[in-house]
Amino acid sequence: MTKIRKAVIPAAGFGTRFLPQTKAMPKEMLPIVDKPIVQYIVEELVNAGIEDIIIVTGSHKRTIEDHFDSPSMELVENLRMGGEKKMKFLEEAERIASMANFIYVRQKGPYGNGTPLLNVKSLIGNEPFIYTWSDDFIKARPKSRFQQMIEVYEKYGCSVLASVKAKSDEDYDRYGFAGGEEIEDGLIDAKTIIEKPGKQNAPSDLATVSGFIFTPDIFQYLDGALNNLREGDELYYNDALKLMLNDKKRVLAYEIKGGKYYDTGNKLEYMKTVVELALEHPDVKEEFKKFLKDLNL
Repeated sequence: MTKIRKAVIPAAGFGTRFLPQTKAMPKEMLPIVDKPIVQYIVEELVNAGIEDIIIVTGSHKRTIEDHFDSPSMELVENLRMGGEKKMKFLEEAERIASMANFIYVRQKGPYGNGTPLLNVKSLIGNEPFIYTWSDDFIKARPKSRFQQMIEVYEKYGCSVLASVKAKSDEDYDRYGFAGGEEIEDGLIDAKTIIEKPGKQNAPSDLATVSGFIFTPDIFQYLDGALNNLREGDELYYNDALKLMLNDKKRVLAYEIKGGKYYDTGNKLEYMKTVVELALEHPDVKEEFKKFLKDLNL
């Protein structure tokens, strides 16, 4: 079985929900305490054994490339002049640049989350890979979501959709839901995937979110979905998944164990994520906790 060593992160959107902040800064670079959102995703990928990370960007996303590049000579010199106290920051900057092989591709094609996949087809080749969003993640212990998903892939050899259980009625109007036979605890052999079905029409309570393992045959079904598009339609990866299911290709929806889902794609959920992770950050958690208590909200 081919080892999963590549991942794709789409990051070409304009982040309009965060304007005016995102006029000059990509939403993927919004900080959670002292680290941009996209770095959380990259570090999780690397810790799961991913070697090549392909980020699909637009012309306004150069800061993402700069972040994962080697630090500039000016920054290196500044940190060296700061003595021992600042050397840890230099070491961290160099670690970030060497975490993986970073490849950047400019997005071209119709609007929709299936287009970034078509843009990387030649780079992926005939290998399974991870496709994961740049503004949400599932924090899981003791094994990360990607480590868990790779284990499922290695056992079954097919596409795997990361999933979480719906917590509110609103979730059924926000996410896609998989339905089918439960073959293990929290593991569904999907027969249908319905986007934003509403609670009454949902095939299960398992929402497919955040990250996916795709086998390379996803590309031929994306081509089919592209050919089926009418003028003005958007191309979604789910369109390809539905064609795969129609062809009896196996797709599993897996509930991540020991995980919590963080969606930083809107202001309120982003702020909740910052607060929660700040309460875990070793540099600020105690003083921040005291600050929140003193607010007397």
